[in-house]
Amino acid sequence: MRNVVSLNRKWAFTMDASVVPSAMPAPAYFVNVPHSFNAIDGQDGAGDYHRGLCYYVKNLSYEDLPEGEKLYLEIQGANSSADLYVGGKHLAHHDGGYSTWRVDVTGEINRTGDTLIVIGVDNSPSDSVYPQVADFTFYGGLYRNVNLIGVPESHFDLEYYGGPGIAVTPTVEGRNAKVETCVYLKNAKEGQTLRYRINLPCGCLVSKNEVPASQTALTTVIEDVHLWNGRKDPYLYTATVELVEDGKVLDTVKTRFGCRTFEIDPERGFILNGEEYPLRGVSRHQDRWGIGNALLPEHHKEDMELIAEVGATTIRLAHYQHDQYFYDLCDEYGMVVWAEIPYISQHMPGGRENTISQMKELVIQNYNHASIVVWGLSNEITMKGAEDPDLLENHRILNDLCHELDKTRLTTIAIVSMCKTDAEYITIPDVVSWNHYFGWYGGDTSMNGPWLDKFHAEHPSIPVGVSEYGCEALNWHTSKPTQGDYTEEYQAYYHEELIKQLFTRKYIWATHVWNMFDFGADNRAEGGENGQNHKGLITFDRKYKKDSFYAYKAWLSDDPFVHLCGKRYVDRVEDVTRVTVYSNLPEVELFANGESLGKKAAADHFFYFDVPNKGVTKLVAVAGDCRDESRIVKVDTFNESYRLKEKGAILNWFDITEVEGHYSLNDRLDEIMKSEQGRMLFGQLMGSMMPSAGGKAMGFDITEDMMKMMGGFTVVRMTSLMGAANVKITKEQLLGLNAMLNKIPKV
Repeated sequence: MRNVVSLNRKWAFTMDASVVPSAMPAPAYFVNVPHSFNAIDGQDGAGDYHRGLCYYVKNLSYEDLPEGEKLYLEIQGANSSADLYVGGKHLAHHDGGYSTWRVDVTGEINRTGDTLIVIGVDNSPSDSVYPQVADFTFYGGLYRNVNLIGVPESHFDLEYYGGPGIAVTPTVEGRNAKVETCVYLKNAKEGQTLRYRINLPCGCLVSKNEVPASQTALTTVIEDVHLWNGRKDPYLYTATVELVEDGKVLDTVKTRFGCRTFEIDPERGFILNGEEYPLRGVSRHQDRWGIGNALLPEHHKEDMELIAEVGATTIRLAHYQHDQYFYDLCDEYGMVVWAEIPYISQHMPGGRENTISQMKELVIQNYNHASIVVWGLSNEITMKGAEDPDLLENHRILNDLCHELDKTRLTTIAIVSMCKTDAEYITIPDVVSWNHYFGWYGGDTSMNGPWLDKFHAEHPSIPVGVSEYGCEALNWHTSKPTQGDYTEEYQAYYHEELIKQLFTRKYIWATHVWNMFDFGADNRAEGGENGQNHKGLITFDRKYKKDSFYAYKAWLSDDPFVHLCGKRYVDRVEDVTRVTVYSNLPEVELFANGESLGKKAAADHFFYFDVPNKGVTKLVAVAGDCRDESRIVKVDTFNESYRLKEKGAILNWFDITEVEGHYSLNDRLDEIMKSEQGRMLFGQLMGSMMPSAGGKAMGFDITEDMMKMMGGFTVVRMTSLMGAANVKITKEQLLGLNAMLNKIPKV
C-alpha cells in the first residue's frame, strides 16, 4: 500500500549560501514548512526583499521512513528554482515555483540510520524562469508541503510531471455520461490487475470493473448522470483505481470529477450545461499579511468562504498554479476557474522551455478538476510590444500543447489594455480577455463599456472578457471622490460604474475583479502604505471588507443583506452629506436618529440618501428583515487623518498652488491640452512623456486609445506613476511647471 509521511516539521533554515550544507547548520534556526523567507521583507516596500539562494536542511531518521520498496520525495511548492541533495548527492533540479514535483530517492535513503536532506531554494533573478517582471512579490521559500511517499515496486507513476497518476475524462451524452479513466503505471507485472470504481458522494457504488494491469484506460457509462452545475449544484463523483496482485492491493489512486458541458459563445457568453451562466467574479493571489505565500489549509478555506459570500461564480487564479487544496475547494464550491502559468509582463527569449514545462505541470496536475474551464497562456506579455516573432511562436506552442494535453478545455490570454486590437497575438487562443483600468490608470469609468462594444463589433467571432479591472483603496475618505485619491469612496464609485457597464453586456464571457484581496507587491510605493497593491475588495489581512465588496454582493449574492457604506468615514464637514446603501433587496429605508428619511427603490441595488449632518447622527438602514447601523459626526474642519499623504511622494496634490480660473498640476492632461498655450507648454517640457500617437511611452505603443487613457490623468498623478517606472522628475521641476500652468487661463 502507498504510505505518505509528512516532512513539514523542523527544518534547519539558513541564508548562508556559500556552500551546500554537508551537515546540520550550527547554530541552527529551525522552521516548519510551509515557510517563506520573504514573509516580512516582501511586503514592506522599497523592492529590496531578499532574492537569492537559501537552504532547508533536515536529518531524516530511518525510524520515520514510510514502508515501501520505492521512496519518493514530494515537494509541492518551492519558489522559484530548487535543488535536492540526499546524503550529499545532488539528485534533482526543478525550475518553476508553483507546482508539485517528485524525485525517486530510494537508493540514497539510509534505512538503518539518518539521512541528510538538503533543499536549496532560489528566487534570484533569472533570464529563463518565469516570473521575473510582475506587480507582485516573488516570495522565496519551501512554502507548501513536503512529503516522503513509500510505494511497492509496482505502483502508479509519481514522476509524470507531478501528476496524480490518474486522469478522468467525462463526456456528457444526453442523460448519460461516458467516463474514460486513464492511469499511469510503473513496473507493472504479469498477472497484476486494475480495479476501477466510480462512487457517488455518499459512497454508493456506480460501477466496478477489474481488468489486466495492461489495460490502463477504461470507459464506463454513468446513466442518468448528475451534472456538476457550478454554484447551483457542484456535484462530484469519485474515481478510484487499485493495483492488485494475488488479491492484495499494492497501490491506489483516486480523484473526484464532475460531469458537465460548457461552451463560450461570442454573443451569449458562458454556457454551462446548455444554459447561459454569467461568469462574474474575482481574481485571487495566494499570499497573506505576515505569512507571504506559506498558507495553511484554514487560510485557503477562509478565502473561499469570502469569495462565496460575495456571490462570485468564477475565480481567475492568478498568475501561477495555486495549491491543490484550493482547486479542490473550487470544485466543491462550484467556482468556474481560469488557471494559468506565470508567463507574464515580459517575454524572455530564454524562457520558452520553462513556459512549456510549467504548462505541462499545470495541465497534468489539474486535469481532473471540474471547476477549470480555460488554461491561461499568458498575462500582459505584450508590455514591450506584440510583434516579436519569438513571442508569437511561444504562444502558438503553448496553445497547441494545451489542446494536445487536454481536448476538453479552451485556451485564453489576459491582454494588457494598450495592446493593439488588430494584433496577430490576439487570434492565437480560443477566447480572450482584457486588462482594462479606465477610470484608474487614465481615462475614465465611462470608457469601459464602449471600448468593449467597439472590440466586439470589430471581432464578432472572438469571445471577449475582462480579466482585470479595479482601483486602489485604503482607509482614506472624502465626500468628493476623484480618480487617483485612493479613498474607499472612489473605489466604491468606480465599481458601481463598472458593475453597471460590465454585468449588463451578455456577450462578455467572464469578468474578474482585480483583486479579491490586497496583496504583496514589494516594489509598490503608492496609496500611503508601501509594499502592497490595494485594489482588493478585502484588506490583506482579510479583516475588513471594503464598501466595494458589498456592491458586488448586492448584484451577485442571493443571501438577503443591507450594508451602510462609509463606516470608517465618520467625521464630515458638510451640512448635508450623501450616504450610500447597498442591498440585494428591492427597497431600503434609512433612519437618522430614529427619524425616517424615506424609502427608496433601486434596480441597480445602489441606494443614495441625502442626510442632514448635525451633531452625532445614528444611521440605521432597513431592507426587509435586514438592518445595518453606522454613525456620522458633524465637524467644522476636515479630519486630516482621512487624507492621503504619500510616503516618499515628490508632491502631494494638496501641496500644489492653484489659481482660480487657471491650470495647475492637479488638472487632467486632456483638459490642459484643450488650451493652445497648454499644448505648447507640454510640447516643450514634456514631449518625452507625451509622445504623439504612433510612438512609444514607457515601452508602450501609443494608440488613440492610449492617448485617451493618458489624458485622464492629472499631471501630478501621471508624474508619480512615471516615477514608479523610473522616469525621474524633481520637486523643483514640478513646481516650476505648476507655476507656468498657473499663468494659463482655463478653456
